[in-house]
Amino acid sequence: MSEINYYTPEGLKKLNDELHHLTTVERPGISKQIAEARDKGDLSENAEYSAAKEAQSMLELRISKLRDTISGARLIDETKLDNSKVLIFSKVKLKNLKNGALVCYTLVPENESNIKECKISVNSPISKGILGLTVGDKVEILVPAGTISFEIMEISRENGG
Repeated sequence: MSEINYYTPEGLKKLNDELHHLTTVERPGISKQIAEARDKGDLSENAEYSAAKEAQSMLELRISKLRDTISGARLIDETKLDNSKVLIFSKVKLKNLKNGALVCYTLVPENESNIKECKISVNSPISKGILGLTVGDKVEILVPAGTISFEIMEISRENGG
């Protein structure tokens, strides 16, 4: 049974696009490599054949894992999420109480996190520390660099909610 993971429509589309690419482009390409290597004769000492078969095994494993992930995927309707407290897909403005710096993060599923886009996993220490809190709440969060004190300044949604 596959594990349930939550996705945005974009995140699920990305998985489906990758699966489609692997099955329609990569798989036929590896099959062609195997056929070409097989045509070269003795398979017992054919490094190209062995490499192609290994690549095929890895590809089939990736396809299987992707299919399993997709079968356990659940879409989240962001319009039904409460904006008064921090939840998955909340865009949160935090004030570091030690230095006054403001940071803004969007809490996303693990597989959609991207620190360059300020999207952090709901499983990260900061996300776990602020989930369920409301504007004005203060919290101390233990991160790898030590303990940081934050105040929640603002909660919104990416889609403007």
